[in-house]
Amino acid sequence: MAVAGTAPGKGAYLCLTCGKDTVLNDKKENLPPCPHCNGTTFIKIG
Repeated sequence: MAVAGTAPGKGAYLCLTCGKDTVLNDKKENLPPCPHCNGTTFIKIG
């Protein structure tokens, strides 16, 4: 599981609250809160 505010690595992350995805393009980029629902927990999907 990935948490907002951390740098979990490059890839696509699915918000566990609303199901929308967020894509990180850089391995050092921090995962933001979900832009749709402000959720903070995600799973990596790609």
